[in-house]
Amino acid sequence: MPAATNGSAGTSNSWFLLVSMTFNGLMLGALLVIACLVWMAEPLWGGLFPRADLSEIYRPEAGKGRNKIAIIRVEGVLAEGLLGYVHRQIEQAAADPAVQAIVLRVNSPGGTITSSDDLHRRLVALANGDTTRNARPLVASFGSLAASGGYYIAAPAQTIVCDRSGMTGSIGVFAGLPTVEELARKTGVGMTIIKQGEIKDSGSMFRSMTPKERQVWQDLIDTSYNRFVAVVEEGRGIRLKRRLLEPFTITPIKAGPAPPGPDNRQPYQRYLADGGIYTADQALAHGLVDAIGTLDDAIAEARRLAELDSTCRVVEYDRPRSPAELALGVRLPSALSVAFEPRIWALAPGHEAAAWLALTEGGR
Repeated sequence: MPAATNGSAGTSNSWFLLVSMTFNGLMLGALLVIACLVWMAEPLWGGLFPRADLSEIYRPEAGKGRNKIAIIRVEGVLAEGLLGYVHRQIEQAAADPAVQAIVLRVNSPGGTITSSDDLHRRLVALANGDTTRNARPLVASFGSLAASGGYYIAAPAQTIVCDRSGMTGSIGVFAGLPTVEELARKTGVGMTIIKQGEIKDSGSMFRSMTPKERQVWQDLIDTSYNRFVAVVEEGRGIRLKRRLLEPFTITPIKAGPAPPGPDNRQPYQRYLADGGIYTADQALAHGLVDAIGTLDDAIAEARRLAELDSTCRVVEYDRPRSPAELALGVRLPSALSVAFEPRIWALAPGHEAAAWLALTEGGR
């Protein structure tokens, strides 16, 4: 009997130990999962708390003096919620009394008119200074593409330098409203709208616009377009070789062997604000940019305008990486529906899909 009792006690202890280990393991696993989710969702909750300054990276070929030239990088699609890093660069440069000049490095196809105008306003304030900060020269440096909203934000620069292989311009706006009217008619799927307000549902993807609704949207586009034209004309001034709406003739470029048959390529007309892009050479000829050169050339121009010597430092601001980027090399996606909200775009042609994808990825 004692042996049996000891055996039962041993079995009970084993079961208790097994259940205890399982429970503790599940609890530990759940805590680890929660910790990982909180860690990787830092882009969502991180904005609720003040952040430390961005880390400064000094270009090794520059000097080591007190005065600085700050490089502010604007890259990718410009849209609300994607500009946290750009805003922080501007704010940090504005708050640093050692920063004597700004180089705006742009590699962007543009984005929404609202985000472009917001960045334009911030950059004008940064360059002009205020009662507590001196004005500072602003030089823009264009990379492979600085078009539409990417050009909009650079308009107030004292000098624009474009990479030789870069493209710019695309002065124009549009709104893209998806439609599934024909598909809905074929499949029998639709949407019932209950509204108050004659044009409240204008732009619905399930029906065509009435002429009046289309005119309302056209007026929105025209208002934004007029603002874009005014920003460029104000920023560029007499450096423009002609008015933005003035037609001029383009002679087609004939490269390589002549095509077989008759050559039907004829001169055609454009105007600077027709929404199309221009090569660096074309932009220079029309006064959209001031020089063709590299980022180093733009830095040298900023140094000259600010009357700085070779001892000044050239600083860039390190882009913060979220835990998800550190762990997986990806950004935490946001809701896909955000990409399809109606927006008025100042975006280079052919970048619509890239813009929608960028909106689904979110930003910092």
